[in-house]
Amino acid sequence: MHFATTKSFTSHITNKQYFTMIKKVFFAVAMTTAGIFGAFAQKQITLEDIWARGTFSVRGISEIRSMKDGEHYCTLTRNSIDKFSYKNGEKTGSVCVFTDIATDFPRVESYQFNEQETHLLLSSGFEPIYRHSGVSDYYLYDIQAKSCKKLSNNGKQRLTQFSPDGKKTAFVRDNNLFICDLETLQEKQVTFDGKFNHIINGTTDWVYEEEFAITKGFYWSPDSKKIAFYRFDESAVKQYNMQMWGELYPEDYTFKYPKAGEDNSVVDVLIYDLTTDKTLKLDVGSQNDQYIPRIKWTTNPNVLAFMRMNRLQNKMELLLADATTGAISNLYTEENNTYVEVPDTWIFLKDGKNFLITSEKDGYNHIYMYDMNGKQVRQITKGNYDVASVCGVDEKAKRLYFTSHESSAINTELYVTDFNGKKITKLSNAPGTYRINFSNGCSYYICNFSDANTPPIYTIHDSKGKQIVMLENNVALQNRMKEYGNEKKVFGQLTTSENVTLNYYIIKPADFDSSKQYPVFFYVYGGPGHQQVTNSYSYNDYYWHRLLAQHGYIVVCVDGRGTGGRGAEFKKVTYKQLGKYECIDVIEAAKYFAAKPWVDADRIGIFGWSFGGYLSSLAILKGNDVFKAAIAVAPVTTWRYYDNIYTERFLQRPQDNPEGYDQNSPINFAKQLKGNYLIIHGTGDDNVHFQNAADMITALEQANKQFEMRIYPNKNHSIYGGYTRLNLYTLMTDFIFRKL
Repeated sequence: MHFATTKSFTSHITNKQYFTMIKKVFFAVAMTTAGIFGAFAQKQITLEDIWARGTFSVRGISEIRSMKDGEHYCTLTRNSIDKFSYKNGEKTGSVCVFTDIATDFPRVESYQFNEQETHLLLSSGFEPIYRHSGVSDYYLYDIQAKSCKKLSNNGKQRLTQFSPDGKKTAFVRDNNLFICDLETLQEKQVTFDGKFNHIINGTTDWVYEEEFAITKGFYWSPDSKKIAFYRFDESAVKQYNMQMWGELYPEDYTFKYPKAGEDNSVVDVLIYDLTTDKTLKLDVGSQNDQYIPRIKWTTNPNVLAFMRMNRLQNKMELLLADATTGAISNLYTEENNTYVEVPDTWIFLKDGKNFLITSEKDGYNHIYMYDMNGKQVRQITKGNYDVASVCGVDEKAKRLYFTSHESSAINTELYVTDFNGKKITKLSNAPGTYRINFSNGCSYYICNFSDANTPPIYTIHDSKGKQIVMLENNVALQNRMKEYGNEKKVFGQLTTSENVTLNYYIIKPADFDSSKQYPVFFYVYGGPGHQQVTNSYSYNDYYWHRLLAQHGYIVVCVDGRGTGGRGAEFKKVTYKQLGKYECIDVIEAAKYFAAKPWVDADRIGIFGWSFGGYLSSLAILKGNDVFKAAIAVAPVTTWRYYDNIYTERFLQRPQDNPEGYDQNSPINFAKQLKGNYLIIHGTGDDNVHFQNAADMITALEQANKQFEMRIYPNKNHSIYGGYTRLNLYTLMTDFIFRKL
């Protein structure tokens, strides 16, 4: 194996800066004094600026919570939870000042109000388990008395939540569900069979957390009398082992990870009755061949709703359960010849008569209203565009606020319509990306706007879209960005030989000269439903790409077939052959730019992380006559090694579709490598296992192919912590300078 250590990035960039300076000096001789100063004004971005100094840090607003009155909201700072007025954005006081509790009170990481807004739950000391899960210490704060007490001295908890009546909390500890009486702080254990790698109560297993984005596995009924919760029996799920390095003898960390085609956890849904102290087990169906990705109480405190999907995820049902008898009835069913996405939205309206749900059943993701008998009332949004999210529902005024890609797949903009969907009004102004946080009652919203070259701008608006207050415009960062050059993301479209139109963005050197030729560096992700070509601000890679442009590289990012924002047909064309069209499209995009007179066709490279690392690996193998260099970080190298919920959604089981697994897995094409390949992986990656890199390396060695690699001991899929990211990006930048 070969390591990228032959030439340091520091020495390379110093030489580059030196020669750039000499050129500027000769050029400046012929300039006026003002011109001379202008020539030296631009600063060059460094990796230390991005990963060590915080030169381009963004100012934001953390943990926004609307108050019940709909006129105020709270935010979290290092020192306090502060209260503000929506009408003018002015601070009206502090709900909680942490130093008033104790001078050494631990840092608060999150908070929640009880329904009555008399108490707060403060969480601190978060210790991660996997990507979304972790344990914390919780503190109960009495707002009026300004008193605080630790919720439990029996160990950290997970997912602690107030009951609707504010008298209790529920939480998970050691895979068991507990209830805590807030008057006495007495804990009552609800389940007793929880055991690591065997039984999980009240939360989810690894694969549900990763692929259904759900860790919270218990739900209070609206009247606080019952708790519905998951029980996972993962005893039969096969284990994956990671060695954790650093001690005299490495420790083994073993956890349950169901790979494609393998057994899943057996999942039950249970309802615990606090009054009778009895637990009802629901008949959720054939547990060995299905998923329960969502649970939610309806507005009726005796009716629980849950989603059920078959293993291939091409059928989704909404089922209702009587919380007293356990009787099950069907509310809604959706089937597809590929797969059904778990709905982004399912909202039971307060009138108790209707619910909202999003679906791609007409070819695009849209919002539908159904009654509680399962009859479609109407399709609220229609058109050849995808709804991105439902932001607010004003039942009193019968208005629905949502974001969509109506203007373009690259934009996510805000709209409002009535419940009939007859009139849709665009509330956002400039094209870009809008993230919206509505007040209780939807009279106001806080808007987080950005575009490709503008960092986040926070504003308060009324329900008609009128801006009331500018909260944060990041103007200091905008000015700093100008000091470091003028490289910009520019969007465009290209058409492939198959007559497919693809969106891309390009970043060129600020002094771009069309009479010269430049190397091109592609950045890709390409995973199903995801987008990278978006008119939104991204921090890390944006500045890294600008750094590369300052050193004479053109950076291009393209969204091929399979990506999101363009309807179900464009996204689902990859079904049963994941990677095929994605790879074809990125190779075609490379050829498109290679034909430009200002591109050096012999110097085209590609980089990606996770699915992007998979795609960059596949591209340099199948497109070995196009790409000179590729960097793959944490790549899947064979789909047989990845988890079953994700992989089977797009490829079915390997038993059913072996060709779909093998015809587009990089591990099977190692002998086709011609260019320069750098593979990078963390040994503690619980998501895309290091096994992918290890077996890819073996395949390359057996094919007698030279390559470079870097491993990061104990690092997970994100490969971060301390100076790790600086080290990683120094490595990759050096590789680009040497090999492209």
